[in-house]
Amino acid sequence: MPVVRDLRVLLRLKDFRDLLAVRLLSQAADGVYQVALATYVVFSPEKQTSPAAIASAMAVLLLPYSLVGPFAGVLLDRWRRRQVFLYGNLLRAFLACVTGVLIVTHVPDWLFYASALSVTAVNRFVLAGLAASLPRVVGPGQLVTANALSPTAGTLAATAGGGLAFLVQLLAADSNTLVVLLGAGLYLCAALASLRLPAALLGPDQPPGRVHPSLAEGAALTVRGMVEGLRHLAARREAARALTAMTMMRFCYGALTVMLLMLCRYSWSDDEAGGLALLGVAIGVSGAGFFAAAVITPWAVGRLGTRGWIVVCAAGAAVLVPALGLFFAPGPMLVAAFVLGLATQGAKISTDTVVQSRVDDEFRGRVFSVYDVLFNIAFVGAAAVAALMLPADGRSVPLVLCVAALYAATAVLLGRPRRVSRETSRRRFT
Repeated sequence: MPVVRDLRVLLRLKDFRDLLAVRLLSQAADGVYQVALATYVVFSPEKQTSPAAIASAMAVLLLPYSLVGPFAGVLLDRWRRRQVFLYGNLLRAFLACVTGVLIVTHVPDWLFYASALSVTAVNRFVLAGLAASLPRVVGPGQLVTANALSPTAGTLAATAGGGLAFLVQLLAADSNTLVVLLGAGLYLCAALASLRLPAALLGPDQPPGRVHPSLAEGAALTVRGMVEGLRHLAARREAARALTAMTMMRFCYGALTVMLLMLCRYSWSDDEAGGLALLGVAIGVSGAGFFAAAVITPWAVGRLGTRGWIVVCAAGAAVLVPALGLFFAPGPMLVAAFVLGLATQGAKISTDTVVQSRVDDEFRGRVFSVYDVLFNIAFVGAAAVAALMLPADGRSVPLVLCVAALYAATAVLLGRPRRVSRETSRRRFT
């Protein structure tokens, strides 16, 4: 199979393998840490979780570090990306240990959220750096396959980490602290793995003698750099349209995630342990969809193009979400989880490829940070809308239909033929 052959070629590249190892360990730690937070907030027996509580938790954890995203991009275009992976993961290991201590001591919720926010804020630097570094370790013709393998493998690693965390939770009572410390250990391993990469390999290229800006200068450079990055993105319509479509699909995915949490918590099980087990199965099935997307997307992009494949993913989700989701039963919903995992990851692989191939290297850090900000805002916005629409048991026909309509709108908007300016047309015929 061509996909298997391409993957073998990529895996022969030592620098790609080393960068992939950093991603796998880092995102496995993310999966462990996120499950620990979810179970502490949603599935603790002493907490009566509501859609509004879930939305509030997502807002606290995701929305504030949307402000960090632009700063991350500008700094990533100035700092050695390898050093970001090293020191960023070391810092996350320390902060995760702090979170574990706070869980044991039963501190107020705001202090717990502040600690969790610190870990996820550093995460923006690491994930944006991984995306911006990928073109430095593969050739231009290998980007589609690399984007199919690397981010998807990272997502699968996060799913595996989450599964490990679920297993620990089910085997040991009151094990939130143990799970958080497991995540801290994986962050430490990711930091050590980054040392296999040469410090200068991942860029960005810096003129000799360049001095890092001060904090005040960095803030000013951030504002100026974001304006430049947005202008750069605006001049590349294909990348901007792909980002818009991915943001809409992320919104849909976020709304359905909140609904799934409520269904697992209150509709499909009589106790927290049963609901937690069902959620673990759903995450595993969704992870299988991510893996399927990694296998299918290079082949699909080769025949449909990146834009055509995103349209197919959005249109397929628009049809299958109501067909499966309106049963509000575990079986059909697990099938929907697989479909949405495939559609969302397939669209993301294509979007990553479009951005990486259309955006200049010196702007990639900033653009991928904007990408992360859009992801976070879309997810938090979806959680807020779901909180308004969902009843306590998580069954909402209007929410499912609205999500299906948004998927359909994404497919229609992205599938429309692009307008060609008069100047461009004149150039084509002269």
